[in-house]
Amino acid sequence: EFMQASWDIEEVQAKGIQHLASFVKDKSAFPYLLTCTEVITLAMKTHIVSLDLQVEGCILLLEILSQALEEGVMMALDESVASCLLHTVRKHSENEVFLSMLCTLLMMASASEVAVENLRKVGIIPDLLSILRRLPHNEKICLSCCAVLWSLAVSENNADQAALARALPVTSAVLQEHLQNGVVAESACSALWALALQGCLADSDYEPTAALLLDALRMNPERAVLVKNACLALASLVRLSETAALAILLDPKGSGIELIKDEYHLHLEDPGVAEALCLLMNEMVQYDEVMLDMRSQKVEKLLCEIKLQFPFS
Repeated sequence: EFMQASWDIEEVQAKGIQHLASFVKDKSAFPYLLTCTEVITLAMKTHIVSLDLQVEGCILLLEILSQALEEGVMMALDESVASCLLHTVRKHSENEVFLSMLCTLLMMASASEVAVENLRKVGIIPDLLSILRRLPHNEKICLSCCAVLWSLAVSENNADQAALARALPVTSAVLQEHLQNGVVAESACSALWALALQGCLADSDYEPTAALLLDALRMNPERAVLVKNACLALASLVRLSETAALAILLDPKGSGIELIKDEYHLHLEDPGVAEALCLLMNEMVQYDEVMLDMRSQKVEKLLCEIKLQFPFS
């Protein structure tokens, strides 16, 4: 009430945010802090030019969201909060450190379908792509933005086909830049999977995207989630085009089939990896020429191994 009574006074908003922040470590205060997100973001929007207030507000929101995720509470940011955050992103897009915090906040918020829908409504996709184009070297920002893109692309009410279509070259560039960084590559692979699911690729995209995903597998063979995401992305590409299947078979850096075999043996106990690999192979055998090649590379033997390993799946 104190903050709402004096929206126009920056010092009141700053003191209010600082006072709310003092309750963060008190577990009993958490349910009340959850109700304060709109007040905090409105203070940030009202005093958009004050970077100090933006930073303190963002830190407090991160603390509240972190606690919510730890407690298993789904915190759905409403449309006015989403709009305020986007306003802040646009105003302070040149401040890389602050932008990194904001993108982390958006990634955490995107765990909620309601929040994702509200971020979509306020039109955040072009802003995410703009940030990635300008700051492809920033690992934290790339990780967060790709995670938000994935959430937006797989959301049920996805009506952003045109905006998402522009995301493919940007996401591919992020993956290329961070191939050796398993955490960022994992996030980029999931975003590419979602874009493939939504059919956001042109004919000329299938081969280079498949080759890039194979590179991600080669660079990060030990990361089970990345292997699963990359294989699901490849399966989506193959479902759309035989070109992608041939790109896997004929990759100049080595047979994609041998890579699949290696990944399976590396993650022998992981049913999620096995399932993703089977899904990929199931899409590949839809093409006669590809199936003949897979037979010659003894894929049936691998499938029998998987069937023995997971007889009840």
